[in-house]
Amino acid sequence: MNHPSTVLKLLFSSSIIVQNSFPALSREQQEKRPNILLILTDDQGYGDLRCHGNEKVSTPVLDKLASQSLRFDRFMVCPYSSFSRASLLTGRYPLRTGVLSVTRGLEFARPEEVTIAEVLKKADYATGCFGKWHIGEHFPSTPNGQGFDEFFGIPQGHANFYFDPQLNHNGKQVQTKGFITDILTDSTLSFIEKHQSEPFFCYVPFNAPHSPFQVPDRYFDKYTAMGLDGRNASIYGMVENVDENIGRLLAKLDELSLSENTIVIFLTDNGAEGDVGSRYNAGMRGMKGSVHEGGMRVPFFIRWPGKIKPKTVDRIGAHVDLLPTIAELCGIKKLKTLPLDGRSLVPLFDGSEPNWPDRLIFARSAGWKKMVEYKDSLITNIEPYGGTVRTQRWRAVNEGKGWQLYDMQNDRSESKDLAKTFPDTLSKLSNAYDEWFVDVTKKPISRPLIPVGYKGHPDVELPAPEAFFTKGISWYNKYGFAYDWLTGWKSKDDLIWWNINVVKSGYYNVSIDYTCSDAAVGTKLQVKAGKSVTESNLMNSYNPEPLMRPRRENTVWYTQTFKNQSLGKLYLKKGNQRVSIQALTNKVSPICELKSILLQKVEK
Repeated sequence: MNHPSTVLKLLFSSSIIVQNSFPALSREQQEKRPNILLILTDDQGYGDLRCHGNEKVSTPVLDKLASQSLRFDRFMVCPYSSFSRASLLTGRYPLRTGVLSVTRGLEFARPEEVTIAEVLKKADYATGCFGKWHIGEHFPSTPNGQGFDEFFGIPQGHANFYFDPQLNHNGKQVQTKGFITDILTDSTLSFIEKHQSEPFFCYVPFNAPHSPFQVPDRYFDKYTAMGLDGRNASIYGMVENVDENIGRLLAKLDELSLSENTIVIFLTDNGAEGDVGSRYNAGMRGMKGSVHEGGMRVPFFIRWPGKIKPKTVDRIGAHVDLLPTIAELCGIKKLKTLPLDGRSLVPLFDGSEPNWPDRLIFARSAGWKKMVEYKDSLITNIEPYGGTVRTQRWRAVNEGKGWQLYDMQNDRSESKDLAKTFPDTLSKLSNAYDEWFVDVTKKPISRPLIPVGYKGHPDVELPAPEAFFTKGISWYNKYGFAYDWLTGWKSKDDLIWWNINVVKSGYYNVSIDYTCSDAAVGTKLQVKAGKSVTESNLMNSYNPEPLMRPRRENTVWYTQTFKNQSLGKLYLKKGNQRVSIQALTNKVSPICELKSILLQKVEK
């Protein structure tokens, strides 16, 4: 890999040095490697903590954890969820991993990426993930395919129901009872108890306080009584509930006498979600999605009693630093990963690096907002902006209308654009960003082919958000987020298809999840893959009205239930191909609404 600029060469070479220079473990360390409890919350901004100046939210557990931890006061992630998760887990910028957006398959990290879980699993750690994954819902891009022994949670970018949700357990859907954050915590506690006698890596990416804004009444009522509107009462209620559940996790470590040998890390995945000014944001400019400070600066606490001294570090750090940092703390000398963008932050923990060099931290925000229909999977002409590059002092920002420059040491709210005052500085930073963008997109990015035929994974869903379709068809909720479905299928000329990769040839039962009217019953549908074809008539009507997703504020989002019908059997030949569905007869318009095609491997 070639980085054209001197600055980028230096940055890249420093990460290579880090990943090959970890100190050797002593015999005692080898026998007692530290556990890792990594907690990530979703859409919780830097300002959503009492210890960061927010007097309206109650976060006593996190406030105490902060006081016991080494804290990075300028820690950066990406402006969106899937971007940050890809970087956090791989130590590489999201575009380098193939993550371009937050939905439609473009949130999937390539399966050849090496995660923290894979690194630690090779070092004999038990590995578990409990919460929101959001970087691949098809094996081998799933948690179980990326190094986690145990997964319980949400493979996609969000859930529609926080009470009694259906969650995924190692690839199978299970019905649960209770509030989602409590349920995820219960599962995490069980994992810790089960693996208390061996080193474990426990990744807990809570999906709260991400929308939908559903929270138990006792939290909601508390914050509405304080005068907050329904949205913020829900958000702060979810934050308080997360805080209490983190308290349960820390108490379990104490109960099992694991606290002294467990490294606890807490951070969030992006800035606070909402309109600017909608809630406390510590005086920063921008919210989630923004390449200003408010979209990217998050809390970062790391606690290891007796090993890491509590203090505040003012050096900038980033999500890409977690993998090399955790590896060094666990004494892993040589990392077998793809080249890292991050560096170990360990020298900053004890002050052993007084001349810590300045660095460049990059981010890009543009994603699903700029997506259009593509004729094939390959994505070309990727929009480079909004983009940003951050140093210790400067933040250069381009939101698509030209570069801005802010002095983050003297103007933390980014109120004065200094682009004309320091043109040479801006030129260096903007050129570095452009070189970086070319480098991280050097490997073409595609909407990934859906893998079919992996041993142990006989069932594959081809979901609506990953479908291609002809003009007139659309996603019911417009954007094609998780659980959306297709509407507007009206004629025999309409076509819906998915691009798949069959890793082993075989026969598959084909079924669809659909809704249709009484008048559409009898419509003949055809599913085709290469030369293999199956046809069947719609047998039964099922046409309930979509329901608004439960929420505590005004955002309207619809959910739907679907009926399943078998359409026959296909022979899928090994290799890349298209699975398509169309109507052969057109009794009525619309034909039906479609959530997915389901493939189930069977014997001949």
